[in-house]
Amino acid sequence: MLIVFGILIILSSVILGLIVLVQNPKGGGLSGSLGGFSNQLMGVKQTTDVLEKGTWFFAGIVAILCIASSAFIPSATGTSSKNDELIKNAPASLPSTKPTNAVPITTPGADSPKSK
Repeated sequence: MLIVFGILIILSSVILGLIVLVQNPKGGGLSGSLGGFSNQLMGVKQTTDVLEKGTWFFAGIVAILCIASSAFIPSATGTSSKNDELIKNAPASLPSTKPTNAVPITTPGADSPKSK
């Protein structure tokens, strides 16, 4: 089912992109050169209205498909991730990082018991 939603989202996104590329905010753009037939049929004013309505329609379709496709993602109930398994199998207490045969470090010229 996710594949169907993916194909529909990609198809409607491509159509939305084409509609946006055809229109120009100032009214020229590709709609002036490619939309000659539609200008004769509907007029210039209606062409921009149709393109704007098509933009909103396909943007809404993409949004609805994206939201609806999340309902079909399989949930991960009952399964655990690799991190969950590592946390469950971790030791109760971590070993001390202090070495057992530590030698105190002294700096030359410091107040040491031998210098007094």
